[in-house]
Amino acid sequence: MPFGQVVIGPPGSGKTTYCNGMHQFLNATGRKVSVVNLDPANDFLPYPCAINISDLITLQDVMEELKLGPNGGMMYCMEFLEKNFDWFEEKLKSLGDNYILFDFPGQVELFTHHNSVKNIIERLQKLNYRLVTIHLVDAHYCTDPTKYISILLISLKTMLQIELPHINVLSKVDLMESYGKLAFNLDFYTEVQDLSYLLQHLDEDPFASKFKELNKALCGLIEDFSLLGFNTLCIEDKNSVLKLVQVIDKANGYVFGGLTEGNESIMLAAMGANTTTLSDILEVQERWLNSREDYDEWELKQQQMEQAQKNVKAK
Repeated sequence: MPFGQVVIGPPGSGKTTYCNGMHQFLNATGRKVSVVNLDPANDFLPYPCAINISDLITLQDVMEELKLGPNGGMMYCMEFLEKNFDWFEEKLKSLGDNYILFDFPGQVELFTHHNSVKNIIERLQKLNYRLVTIHLVDAHYCTDPTKYISILLISLKTMLQIELPHINVLSKVDLMESYGKLAFNLDFYTEVQDLSYLLQHLDEDPFASKFKELNKALCGLIEDFSLLGFNTLCIEDKNSVLKLVQVIDKANGYVFGGLTEGNESIMLAAMGANTTTLSDILEVQERWLNSREDYDEWELKQQQMEQAQKNVKAK
């Protein structure tokens, strides 16, 4: 019973970096992990690629031969993969029960209304893959109310379209305030709290204020569904990755073990919390937003002390 993650998100959200970091982290914990590149435009792969869609089709070839633009060409590539799923299935067989990271392309329309990716994922589930969607969103969108509302709508539509256990993640949280200050504490954005407060900031924007009633309707739509929430991630921080992995393992069932009769780990895992709490978010805010320099200095001292101890033992 193979498990895996469907890694998606807008361009620049850090999907390839995430797959590389998650591959290293999970390998270090003893899992057999394989990364599958399903982005036909991704020429730079920092991770060891077990299956590469470029062996089947590339975006550059499609654009040149069919005279399509980047978005149309990407849709064609996904449709081509869907029609040639037998090729993909044969490649997956060689990976056995490895834990799989599926690195998808970033075109938003592939996950909001185009059906090829959805159909591919459904066929993977029929092959008995236990999957969870990891939807990465660049955390700096939180610094702009209009961009934050836009990303909420995209996240919501993606959840409804893909129909998998779904985890929204604010990536690059360590770089968030390099683009501007947050209007509220971080938990306001991760828990998608009362958006009426955000409307006040939208009304202050000369452009957004023209669409006051539309903004109000969009915020009401998001709140009516009550589905959205975000986890945070700094891919270079092992504690941040660990906390996200705990949430992911519950979502795709990995934490429950083999689901065999008499497997006590099922009940033990079910009783464990392993969910993101307000205290976790406040800790993230303290670490990366409020007192980052102090934490960086403390971590540097800790690393120097550990290195000094290793040097003493080596002697």
